Amino acid sequence: MSLSDWLFQKRNLLLDNQTTQSSVSMPSGMWIKCNKCSFLMYNKVLDMNLRVCPKCSYHFPASSQDRIRQIFDLDSWYSIDNNLSSTDPLGFADRKLYSHRLLDTQMKTGLSDAVQTGLCSILGISVACGIMDFRFMGGSMGSVVGEKLTRLIEYATSYKLPLIIICASGGARMQEGMLSLMQMAKISSALYKHSQASLPYFTVLTSPTTGGVTASFAMLGDLIIAEPGALIAFAGRRVIEQTIKEDLPDNFQTSEYLFKHGFIDLIIPRQELRSKLHMLLSFYR
Repeated sequence: MSLSDWLFQKRNLLLDNQTTQSSVSMPSGMWIKCNKCSFLMYNKVLDMNLRVCPKCSYHFPASSQDRIRQIFDLDSWYSIDNNLSSTDPLGFADRKLYSHRLLDTQMKTGLSDAVQTGLCSILGISVACGIMDFRFMGGSMGSVVGEKLTRLIEYATSYKLPLIIICASGGARMQEGMLSLMQMAKISSALYKHSQASLPYFTVLTSPTTGGVTASFAMLGDLIIAEPGALIAFAGRRVIEQTIKEDLPDNFQTSEYLFKHGFIDLIIPRQELRSKLHMLLSFYR
């Protein structure tokens, strides 16, 4: 073997060893980059900071399980109506059958549908809570989301509990057609009875909260709270601009814009949400 061949073989062996060592020391998913400021950090650091960027305070999306860990007392969450799941009432199909899409999403997320409902406590105060999860078909509101939230509200009314709904949704679920739109009135009617019983109802709007969810229960809270920088809207920005033939402000449909114009009551960073919810519930109690 010539000297050049030996050097080439030696170089390849060194490169293979470096690749092996880096794959061992740098497992996938260890690092994450902030979508706003491009700050590179450990995933564990982000989790410890409640999935909020430590540099620019950008609020990363959080799952319903993340919210349960972040807000409620340890081991206080008691899930209800966890066995409800959608059927395919319209036999809807696009690129995939709706029934198959549901099954795939259930397997991927471990959820039965786009909302978790349950009973829990915040620093000792008992509450009923619904938590929407954007991972499940964009947090879309179908018949099961409407049924679970309505049952939760009725339970809270019967047992005189304050109610919190954490919203994250792309709107009504088009695969269920009119059935999904009917949930807006159904949930709103249950909320009216809850209000008539003089019980508090808080909504927490996270990014994104849009469509039929915004047009119904998300905006019916006694107190409407939002995370910083959250996208909150009914129709899309481009649709509105094309309709009114005008350009919209850069911060249009953000929680800061809505707060300035009186559509929401409070903007609370995620790290403060647990303590602030406890304080607000204490006032009502």
